Amino acid sequence: MKVYVRAPYEEKCLNELKVIFNEVVYEPWTDNGERFYEDQMLENLNRVQPDVLITELDRVTEKVLKGYPKLKLIGDCRGNPANIQTEACTAAGVPVLCTPGRNKQAVAEMVIGMILTFERKSIPSIQWVKDGKWVEGTTPYYTWMGHEIQGKKVGIVGFGAVGRAVAKLLDAFGCNISFYDPFVKEDVGNCKKKSLEEIFANSDIVTLHAAVTDSTKGMINAELLNSMKKTALFVNAARSALVDNEALMDVLNKKKIAGAVLDVIDVEPPTEKELEILKCPNVLLTPHTYGATYEITDHQSRIMNDRIKKYYAKEELDKIVFNKEVLR
Repeated sequence: MKVYVRAPYEEKCLNELKVIFNEVVYEPWTDNGERFYEDQMLENLNRVQPDVLITELDRVTEKVLKGYPKLKLIGDCRGNPANIQTEACTAAGVPVLCTPGRNKQAVAEMVIGMILTFERKSIPSIQWVKDGKWVEGTTPYYTWMGHEIQGKKVGIVGFGAVGRAVAKLLDAFGCNISFYDPFVKEDVGNCKKKSLEEIFANSDIVTLHAAVTDSTKGMINAELLNSMKKTALFVNAARSALVDNEALMDVLNKKKIAGAVLDVIDVEPPTEKELEILKCPNVLLTPHTYGATYEITDHQSRIMNDRIKKYYAKEELDKIVFNKEVLR
């Protein structure tokens, strides 16, 4: 069998693929920074003629699957295969494997880092120094006094791989951690299961780590945002679609909460409308980079190889195959 690898892959894991498959064609999108859209994907599949595709960003659609009906398996190096039409894969009898949790540590570390950056006023204080305002007679110790996070009540919305990684780091700071997740039925260690309403009303920091589904889209509404403490910080490192962002703008502009730390917005790259939120002085917005570390290549390669081995050994198929209907 031949595997066509379009995702960046750790060298050791790439060599492991050479043991699993007869032939490995390695053409990661990072070589030229170009993802394949529908027609390019189809053209290259017909050129390479693989049995298995491992991708990360390339578009795999019904047109691709019909134009190249020889695929037996697709591995997508993402937590959720947003670049793949999974229903079309199911119809074509092609299982899809993903790499959930590949970026959990990267995101978790950045969440903690940005919370500390906000609470300790790091960015404005650095700019204050750059602007030459640290002069004789100033008192930076009091001008830029911030907050510790030890002992703070932190509410985590979504308690999957990323949410739990965030909780693990927060626990080391001595935070009082609660979480909302309808799929987790009871407390987990020091983390207490609470309702969404309790999370927003009682937390000093609320951080989102839920997936977007029909039931979660827009679930962080005006009522929840307005119930937050005036001193509370709102963090969204998950997806913008979880939040009523007009309501978020309103509470920020009216200073009903302390501020927001955001890595996601409705339209990326942003239009002028999305950038309106930066007019709020209490917002830190990054360009969807919380999961961007070099180590993620290692993580996704190991997770994918593990799942490919399990797939061919017919182990835990209900757990590792994303489009489980294809197994029926």
